Amino acid sequence: MPDALLAVAMSGGVDSSVVAALAVRRGRAVVGLTMQLWNQRRLPEIQGDSAVGRCCSLDDVYDARAVAQHLGIPYYVVNFESRFEEQVVKPFIADYLAGRTPIPCTLCNNFIKFDQFLELADGIGARQIATGHYARLRHNVETGRWEMRRGADLAKDQTYFLWGLTQAQLARTEFPLGEYSKPQVREMARQMGIPVADKGDSQEICFVPNGDYAAFINAYFREQGIPASAARGPITDRQGRVLGEHAGVHHYTVGQRKRLGIAAGEPLYVVATEPAEQRVIVGRGDELLRATLTARDVNWVSIASPSAPLRAQVKIRNRHAPAGATVTPAGERAAEVRFEEPQRAVTPGQAAVFYDGDRVLGGGWIQ
Repeated sequence: MPDALLAVAMSGGVDSSVVAALAVRRGRAVVGLTMQLWNQRRLPEIQGDSAVGRCCSLDDVYDARAVAQHLGIPYYVVNFESRFEEQVVKPFIADYLAGRTPIPCTLCNNFIKFDQFLELADGIGARQIATGHYARLRHNVETGRWEMRRGADLAKDQTYFLWGLTQAQLARTEFPLGEYSKPQVREMARQMGIPVADKGDSQEICFVPNGDYAAFINAYFREQGIPASAARGPITDRQGRVLGEHAGVHHYTVGQRKRLGIAAGEPLYVVATEPAEQRVIVGRGDELLRATLTARDVNWVSIASPSAPLRAQVKIRNRHAPAGATVTPAGERAAEVRFEEPQRAVTPGQAAVFYDGDRVLGGGWIQ
């Protein structure tokens, strides 16, 4: 009986290419699929000269096709641009305008790469999917749950962006690179003669050139006929004293120090934004410290929803060192987090992800 078909999400980078190559080497039936998510010819005034360093570019599609040809596997490109705009881009903009700092890669994982991709796999008869994410999966026979664990290469671990995955999705997903380091993956790519073995990693969000979120939102406003002047407002301190003017709260995020456009006798940071009043509030560094946060839309990954407080290490940013905390369930799909030590720049719109060692307990959006 032939092996069940495996659908590999091929981004054109070295990681997903090695995933496909390993599957072929192990004798599995493989098909490569690339999701076209964003037309990078849109908003030409902010595109620059190239899309180097951005994921999901046209060059990436060409590279993925070249890898598929090298491996001798079927390969298809599927256009998800409309769905991506509705489920990732527009919520991204809405979050910024509401004073939150969103994580579009998590939205994409939740609603596109592990939702629509699984439907796409169903359509071609593939029961399992595989991606190049640095994460590990284990099935706990005692609990019957799939447990997600951090990648062995902690510098590349991507579980912070994967906390929204469901048990049904995890049951059909493989992360073949979870036990490897990035240098090991590159060396495997070279040994297997993969064309993109030395290709650089993507560093930017696919629809945001140069990481300039505000420029993207302003350009999107112009395309949609929304006047940017409607977003202007004051920059104040906690006491309400006006220190300057801003061109929109979407230019600012909690913890930001640079590009405030105001002069002061001491370093000032964005400590909060109030979109309803179009106000940006700045303060001293110690005003960024918070001992608690509330997480919404919580998804419990490796454990069932708890009924009592539990101890965990909590990450509030991808590069944040997990901090000891007590996580208390607070109604349906919410949790209160109390840190052992106050944390700096707890930012609405980012994720709070709960860990027990390397095991991902769950996560939610910071309110």
